[in-house]
Amino acid sequence: MDMLRIGRGRADTAGSRRMVRGAAGTALPLLLLTAAVLMAAEVSVPAAQGGAKALPQGSARETSPAAPETAEALLEGLVYEGEMEVSCAESFRVFHYSGGYRQIVVCGEDRYLLVPDSAEIPADLPEDVTVIGSPPARVYDAATASMSLIDAIGALDRVTMTGTDVSGWEIEAPKEALLAGAMTYAGKYSAPNYEMLLEGECDLAVESMMIYHVPEVKEMLEDLGIPVFVDRSSTETGPLGRMEWLKVYGALFDREAEAERVFSEQAEIVANLGDYGNTGLTVAFFSLSSDGSVVVRRSGDYIPGMIRLAGGVYALDGLENRDLLTGSARISMEAFYAEACDADFLIYNATISEPLREAADLVAEDSVFAEFRAYEEGNVWQLPGSLYQSPDRTGEFIRDLNIMLTGGDPAGCAFLAKLE
Repeated sequence: MDMLRIGRGRADTAGSRRMVRGAAGTALPLLLLTAAVLMAAEVSVPAAQGGAKALPQGSARETSPAAPETAEALLEGLVYEGEMEVSCAESFRVFHYSGGYRQIVVCGEDRYLLVPDSAEIPADLPEDVTVIGSPPARVYDAATASMSLIDAIGALDRVTMTGTDVSGWEIEAPKEALLAGAMTYAGKYSAPNYEMLLEGECDLAVESMMIYHVPEVKEMLEDLGIPVFVDRSSTETGPLGRMEWLKVYGALFDREAEAERVFSEQAEIVANLGDYGNTGLTVAFFSLSSDGSVVVRRSGDYIPGMIRLAGGVYALDGLENRDLLTGSARISMEAFYAEACDADFLIYNATISEPLREAADLVAEDSVFAEFRAYEEGNVWQLPGSLYQSPDRTGEFIRDLNIMLTGGDPAGCAFLAKLE
């Protein structure tokens, strides 16, 4: 009987059906590995087209099992049951089918079908659907920000390989797993150790959008039979939307109830802040580059969104996103001074730079900081590197911002620290 096979991470039809099995069950000659020559050149990536239906912050999609809203929810051979409720995120949708099948659609263009262990892959799947055995048991996670989400829903034991070594982690769970041997460093996203992935029977590679800069790596993983899931949570403009990607991983690892619980807990923290409205206090969020430029966030990025939720005003609100893949931008010190010299608060972003010991270190970097009002009034704060790796704690950071804006005790902050 002709069977379905998985090639390049896609469902590739050769006739009827086959049973789901681990990608590493396919024996491949090591010659294929040595023949792969990785190119280091960057490529430009066009902005995503299409996209999921945009919803107001806090609204929810209604589930209608009898009548799915979009044609992409209908897959031949599967019985549609309903859509996951999503309240804040705009970049993903999850559809449920009888028998435990799930489909994740990201940004309206990336489609993943989660097929329960030992279940059959439906025949005649669209060519753009990536098939993933569910739940995956031997994951290579090269998307740093996703690790805490996976940990928060109790699925960290399914990540057996990572693209970040011990020294690159700011959060404890992956550090401990690496040191204990429960997790192995298998090379960074741009240069994974393919042989290690095969020997470790990797059944899923989770990548950030950086993988688009090295498309040959994504192609090689798929050629080896390892499906690739691209985390595009960074496209979310709302901070709670980014955190709601917990539900994506809940679907991937069959932990939807756990994901809903953790998301609700963090959303409740934000709700409990109360409705402070606009305090009128301005906040500049930045880091310094070695070339003398200043790295800031664009107005549509999730960091300015958190500042607004906490009751503040982002000092660089005029810096639009312009549909770029990244929410950050480099500007000159002159431009930064013009926009932020009168800001009420300065937050130094130490997630991509060396942390400061005290506020005076800013002046040591550039004497112009002595003329910033926030510096003169002693309102310089610092964010450590752990926030980017902790999207599951978004509500806590928004609470930190509110403490800062309302003159609360800095000792009550989970992330922010006031620099003296």
